[in-house]
Parts: sequence; structure tokens; C-alpha cells
Amino acid sequence: MNKDDKIYVAGHAGLVGAAIVRKLQSEGFLNIVVRTHKELDLTRQQDVETFFFEERPAFVIVAAAKVGGIYANNTYPADFIGINLQIQTNVIDAAYRSGVKKILFLGSSCIYPKFAPQPIKEDSLLTGPLEPTNEWYAVAKISGIKMCQAYRLQYNWDAISGMPTNLYGPHDNFHPENSHVLPALIRRFHEAKVSGLKEVVVWGTGSPLREFLHVDDLADAVLFIMQHYSDLSHINVGSGKEVSIKELAELVKEVVGYEGCLTWDLSKPDGTPRKLMDNSKLESLGWHAKIPLREGLIDTYKWYVEHYAK
Repeated sequence: MNKDDKIYVAGHAGLVGAAIVRKLQSEGFLNIVVRTHKELDLTRQQDVETFFFEERPAFVIVAAAKVGGIYANNTYPADFIGINLQIQTNVIDAAYRSGVKKILFLGSSCIYPKFAPQPIKEDSLLTGPLEPTNEWYAVAKISGIKMCQAYRLQYNWDAISGMPTNLYGPHDNFHPENSHVLPALIRRFHEAKVSGLKEVVVWGTGSPLREFLHVDDLADAVLFIMQHYSDLSHINVGSGKEVSIKELAELVKEVVGYEGCLTWDLSKPDGTPRKLMDNSKLESLGWHAKIPLREGLIDTYKWYVEHYAK
């Protein structure tokens, strides 16, 4: 990509898209095209086609998606499969037909089987049953990977896919019911601190291991992948570092400055015991995550207080 190439970032207002736009701008890419949902509804095929043929971007990064935690996936399964299929089908197809040179489709680590061997390699895809709590979202994302592969095979088009691990950072979703574990912990400890609550109760034993990647690291990886990766297979993007939910909760508690008690509700389920991505393919190309978890949490909590807590 050249600095004056036109780049369309789909989903620029979200956690991932906002970070990608910040990264591109900081690296001197000035011809960035974005549209709000009000300006362009990506589920409307004709509108998407009109946009692409009018703007004619050279490169596309697909960060737009309907996302949410377990509660949201269980409550709105039709939205999670339908909206995501519509967005990615419309964008990928219109991008190809309007002459886009290269497209990067971003998915999620939830594409992998629930009991995939750890750390999870790219070739674990479609080797076993998915986690039932987010299968609707996962099936849509798998379809996006396969669509990129199909367009590459049939049209020799440079369509690639990246699968990030659990993400966090500025612009995250801190909704009390629809958020993921890390932003949910930040909100709960902050509200407990402000309200003077003496105790915060967290589900399970705290023993499951999880991997987290700051969204600015992902944005750095996205630019790297666009410039250095072109292959049929998707590629994992992770930090390579594991932390237990207990360690994570204690670290969030410390960063937020909550001085009450942290209690574990052992009657509640733990979920998958371990979920770590194998990042060796991306690391072999020369990319490594840079932002330590503590530093990333401080940055994220600062953003939450300035933009969300009010």
C-alpha cells in the first residue's frame, strides 16, 4: 500500500475499526474512506454496491460486524448470523467487482472448535463442534473466511483473513449485559468503587486461562498483514500471553483502584478451561505484540472514565 492509496475501513467507529484508522493516520496514510452506519447500511446490498463503484477504494479492511458476549449471542441468534452474513457478503463481493486490489476480512478466535488442541493452530478450523454459546457468530465468520478463499481460488483475487484473539482497548463495549469479560470487569469494579460497595462477585473459580490483545496491537498487525501476507489460509493474531481470569480480575481491581473484596461464586460455571492462539505463523513473518496487559488496562480504564463512565 502506498500512502496516497484510497483505503476503506468498514466499521471505523467500533473498537477495531477506530484503532485501524488511528494506526493508518499515524503512519501517514491520508486517503482513508469511512462511512457511519447512518450514511451507509452495510446490510443493504444495493447501497454497498453504489458506494464501492462511486468511491473505488484500492484496499479494504473489513472490521464491521455485529458483536457481543454470551448473553447477546443467546438472545439474538438471528441477528448474529444474519447481519454478519449480510455485511461480509455485500462488502466482499462489491469490493471484488469494483476493482479493489486487496481485502482483509477480520474474524474472531471463536471460529475454532470448543475443544481444539491448545495453542490453537489455523488448521484446527472445522475439525470439531463449535462453542454453542456463540456458534451463530462463529458460523458467519467462518463463512467470511471461506468466501475470501473462494474468491481467491476462482478469481485469483488477493482476499485474506485475519483471526484476532480476545481484544480490548478504547472504544470497547462496556454494556452491563452485552460486553465481554474484560470490559465487564472494568465497569463492575468502577461502579463498585463509585458506589462504595464492599464486595464484587465474579462467576466461577477464576482458573480458566485466556489471551488478550490490545486493539492498538491488532491495528499494528493489520497494517503489517496488509503489507506482508498473501495466502489462501487465514492467519491468527494474538499476544501469545495467557492470564487466568483470577489474575485478570485482580489486575483490573488494582488498576481501577477498588479497595473492597473480590469474591468468587463457585456455583457458577467456568467456561472453557484454556483458550490460546498459536501465533507462530504471524511471528515467523516478523510481527510481535508490544503492549503489556497492565499498560493496556491503564489505557483502557482511562478511556472508559473519560468517555463512558459519565
